Amino acid sequence: MATEPETPEAALAAEPAVPSLVDRYFTRWYKADVKGKPCEDHCILQHSNRICVITLAGSHLVLQSGKAIKSIFYQISTNCSRLQNKVSGKFKRGAQFLTELAPLCKIYCSDGEEYTMSSCVRGWLMEVNESILHKPSILQEKPSTEGYTAVVLPKFEESKSITEGLLTQKQYEEVVVKSINATTATS
Repeated sequence: MATEPETPEAALAAEPAVPSLVDRYFTRWYKADVKGKPCEDHCILQHSNRICVITLAGSHLVLQSGKAIKSIFYQISTNCSRLQNKVSGKFKRGAQFLTELAPLCKIYCSDGEEYTMSSCVRGWLMEVNESILHKPSILQEKPSTEGYTAVVLPKFEESKSITEGLLTQKQYEEVVVKSINATTATS
């Protein structure tokens, strides 16, 4: 039995999608409702070398509601600015140590809402993303790549346990579906 030749579009659709750089080299972990605030979800991209990249999760209010970001500040308090973090040398001298709930930055939206990004993992602050200061929309346009907030290096002895209390991709999707179902049921 002869089959018809495939169209170029059908051939392209049949090819498996190439995984992105993030999907190939990072494991996604999630922290839902950070500090008890609904829909303020964070994503932690963990590389095999322990490095963790902190980003907004897809269900975060800033991404879901389409709010315009007015500004982002790394000035946490009068005496603490994440921009003053200067890391040098093999032993990462000068890095600020962060706890799971340590604030990384504040996101100010044009509607007056304010959101605080937290570390979600214990470790040394390696860098903050200064490019989002000049173009805050990157945070919404490319949250898993150029729109990251910070890079954190967990202590070596804690590197195995940093994922305790974090959700896997599947667990996170279940939490999001439950949250959606709960809000539609109350509406």
